[in-house]
Amino acid sequence: MTPLAVEVRGLRKQYGEVRAVDGLDLTIRQGEVFGLLGPNGAGKSTTVEILQGHRDRDGGEVRVLGADPATAGRAWRSRVGIVWQDESAPAELTVRETVEHFARYYPAPRDPREVIALVGLEAEADRRVKGLSGGRRRRLDVALGVIGGPQLLLLDEPTTGFDPAARRQFWELIRQLADEGTTILLTTHYLEEAEALADRLAVVAGGRVVAEGEPAALRSRFGTGATVEWTEGPDGASRSVATDTPTRTVAELMTRFDGEIPGLRVTRPTLEDVYLRLTGQQGPADGTAGPAATTPLTRKDVR
Repeated sequence: MTPLAVEVRGLRKQYGEVRAVDGLDLTIRQGEVFGLLGPNGAGKSTTVEILQGHRDRDGGEVRVLGADPATAGRAWRSRVGIVWQDESAPAELTVRETVEHFARYYPAPRDPREVIALVGLEAEADRRVKGLSGGRRRRLDVALGVIGGPQLLLLDEPTTGFDPAARRQFWELIRQLADEGTTILLTTHYLEEAEALADRLAVVAGGRVVAEGEPAALRSRFGTGATVEWTEGPDGASRSVATDTPTRTVAELMTRFDGEIPGLRVTRPTLEDVYLRLTGQQGPADGTAGPAATTPLTRKDVR
C-alpha cells in the first residue's frame, strides 16, 4: 500500500465554547492531491494549522510525514510547505529578490530560478511584488511555499478571488507540482476546482469528516439518482421526474411522443449537489427548488 503522508485520528480543538474540530479522522496518501471541503466554520483552516504545527490541538493523534507536528523540529518543518489565504510576500522586493530571500530559510532549497519558472513568473522576475496582479501574486505565494522543496504542500483556499482564466492557469500549476510527486492538501470552496484537481476528497461539517472518497464515488454513493426533464402540451410546459432508472423513464416517454422527446434532458447529481446534502445546506440536493426547478413528478406521471 502507498505510505501515508498524513494520518489523523480523533482530532479535537476548541475555542471557548466553540468546538472547531470535534473528533476528525483523516488519511492522505503520499503523492496524492487531497481536497478538504466544508462550509465556513467547519474546521478546515484549524485542521490545516494543526497539521503544519502552527496551532496546538486539544486531543487526538496526528502524524504528518512520520512525525507529530506539535513536537517536530526545524528539519521536519522544512519538508512541509504552506500557502495561506493571505499574501505573505513583501511588497517592495522584486519577485527574484523575494524567492531568493525565502530560499535562505531552508537547509536544501530548490533553485530560485527553477521555482520562478515553475510558477510561470520568469517575465515578472524583476518586477516589484506590489506591481503584480492578484493572480501573479498568488503564484508567487506558491513559489514561496515550494522553495524549500517540501514533500507536503498545504494550500488553504489558494484561488479565492481569482477570475476563471486565472483559476484554470493555477490548476495547471497544481497539476505540475503533483506530477513532480508533491503531496498536496487543498482546501477550497470551489467544487469544480476540487473535482478537477483532487484524487480524493473529504467533506467536513461540524468539525468532523462526514464523507471521504474519490469524487465519482461520492457522487455515486450520496447522489439521489437522476432527473429526467422534458416539455409537452400546447404551451410547452416543463415536466420532470426524479428516478433511479432514467433509461427506463426515457423509454416510457418515447411511447408517448412521435419521434424526438421535446426538450429532453437527463441530469445526474453533481459534486455540488452531494456537498450540499452532506453539509446540510439549502439547495437542489435537499429538495429545495431553485430558480430553474420544476415540480417533481412521480413515475405514474410519465405514463
